[in-house]
Amino acid sequence: MELKISHCNNFFKIKGALNKNNLELFKSEFKNIFEKVNSLTISIEDVESIDRFGVIALSELHKEAIAKQKNLAIIGLGCEDLYNHFKTESAA
Repeated sequence: MELKISHCNNFFKIKGALNKNNLELFKSEFKNIFEKVNSLTISIEDVESIDRFGVIALSELHKEAIAKQKNLAIIGLGCEDLYNHFKTESAA
């Protein structure tokens, strides 16, 4: 399944599969995003699958938000792999 990213203001909705094959679309959409906004919300409710490359991309976006002291919220049930990744990082 392809990846679709839609947005309105600072709210982005990701739909489909986030994987190695479409990672460039994701990266280009969020490149320098924190230069434009102070707060960003990403809905992963409609993400059907995510591979380790997608998890890493979201994790890097999270780290960038922290480094630049910006707000990033990832909402929605989405994929369990992503939830487990952030759960593990917060416990460390």
